[in-house]
Amino acid sequence: MIGTTLALGTQATAVGTAPQAVAPVPAPAAAPAADPATSAAPASAAAWAAGTRAHLVITAPGGTSAVQSAVTANGGSVFASYDAIGVIVAHSASAGFASAMRSVPGVQQVGATRTSDVPADAYNPALPANPSQSPTTLTESLRWDMTQIRADQAWAVTTGSAAVKVGVLDTGVDDRHQDIAPNFNAADSVSCAYGKADTRAGAWRDVGTHGTHVAGTIAAAKNGKGVVGVAPGVKISSVRIAEPGSSLFFAENTICGFMWAGDHGFKVTNNSYYTDPWQFNCPDNADQAAIIEGVRRAQEYAERRGSLQIAAAGNSNLDLANKTVDTESPNDSTPVTRTITNACLDIPTELPGVVTVAAMGKGNVKASYSNYGNGVIDIAAPGGDGASGVYSTLPGGKYGNMNGTSMASPHVAGVAALLASADPAATPADIRTRLGVQAVDVACPSDTRCTGTTTKNGFFGEGQTDALKAVSGTTPPPGPYFETTTDVAITDNATVESPLTVSGVNGNAPATLKAGVNIAHTYRGDLVLSLVAPDGTVYPLEDFADNDGTDNVSKTYTVNASAETANGTWKLRVRDIANQDTGKIDAWNLTF
Repeated sequence: MIGTTLALGTQATAVGTAPQAVAPVPAPAAAPAADPATSAAPASAAAWAAGTRAHLVITAPGGTSAVQSAVTANGGSVFASYDAIGVIVAHSASAGFASAMRSVPGVQQVGATRTSDVPADAYNPALPANPSQSPTTLTESLRWDMTQIRADQAWAVTTGSAAVKVGVLDTGVDDRHQDIAPNFNAADSVSCAYGKADTRAGAWRDVGTHGTHVAGTIAAAKNGKGVVGVAPGVKISSVRIAEPGSSLFFAENTICGFMWAGDHGFKVTNNSYYTDPWQFNCPDNADQAAIIEGVRRAQEYAERRGSLQIAAAGNSNLDLANKTVDTESPNDSTPVTRTITNACLDIPTELPGVVTVAAMGKGNVKASYSNYGNGVIDIAAPGGDGASGVYSTLPGGKYGNMNGTSMASPHVAGVAALLASADPAATPADIRTRLGVQAVDVACPSDTRCTGTTTKNGFFGEGQTDALKAVSGTTPPPGPYFETTTDVAITDNATVESPLTVSGVNGNAPATLKAGVNIAHTYRGDLVLSLVAPDGTVYPLEDFADNDGTDNVSKTYTVNASAETANGTWKLRVRDIANQDTGKIDAWNLTF
């Protein structure tokens, strides 16, 4: 995990392929200079000394100024201060700093955020590389992850609003990439590495590859090049919280990122990482308790100001509802094996209000590496597995595959951005609820680790996110909506039918009955599609041209079925009229 960015392709703690991975209201382009929520003390390179460690000093909100003199008196310095939530980021080389500060009046908690020294780079940060760009010859094509969540069908309704800002809290983003530049918002991008905002141009750029990959999944432009993101009409802002060299995401960096998101009108943030150095932070440890409290306050601050946080569940194939041991922490020094309980939290993904995303492979299956847990996982999305990776943008104009819950989370962030586009007045709570309501139920497989019901379980939460249902207008979609995801095999020179029972609808079907069809097939020119009403009346949908060699069918048809009684068993009929190519009815639906 990259920080642990959560990704499987590289070492680190992010939840994606790079690190382990585990969300607008109008706002000014930059925070006011005097904004007490993001004020930071000046620092110089000369202030650094070997042995310098970072600490969170926590007071009541609005109470940081009263204890800043005590920080200095006890051998520390104030590196950054977030008075709105009562959090000071203090640096000290004194081994007794934390214990001394815990006895200061007005101080509620103190905790070291790392077991390694703060790098000297914190006092004079180098700007990330600005890679040269390689123009692509790739043209956009439908990718399995986008068709699996029906993003390709959603784009026919909306690609999202440019008024919606999505923050990518990650390793940074290559803003000059041909598929990201059209949607990049430099005015609200920043580096939060080391725990305070660095607003220099380019400070937000990628110190790895993970953040650029995540950004492309959310909002790569629909420009005919490379790939298309889930919400290609929204704006992307980069908040780099990974530190160079280590690619770790320490608590003060995450706090800075959430505060920035709240102050800069991000409607959604994506968090494909866990907060280093502890895979799980336990409240019975003074340092880790302070980390939990500081990050929790920052997340709540962002949510109060209109921002929903989406986070990756992690790539360790662990049951987050039954924690017993942590063997990976601390990851900034020497990991130890320790016994833990469910009170120990993977943050930010297990904080209240954060949407926790598990990963799926190609099809309705849990990704082999994905963390799970009944009551912990909120929703699932494609994260890739094995050879079926998630294909997205990489720095320098490049593209590539990654697997991880880091790759699943941005799919959900993109759907959340579409929801925010459809309803600008929606609150974070509204969007969080709608993500669950509009997800497609996925039942547990024959696996004793998966507990719960078809509608909510430990592998998939509320189900797989669904971009088309998200942009259908209301929750639920307009008119009664019925869907079946039961696969029906399509064999050569045969006719098959998939039944769908409709009930509870008064009167006849409408003249604008919508039939959404998803078929996986290797040559759709073989296919003839029809809708069969409960009384047996056949409504032709499409007879594909014999020379149409395109794979798959993912379309919505409008049928004048006003002469038909709505209730009863409708059928999708598929006739295969040739040899060699086969497939299956993957899913289909009716909207009345």
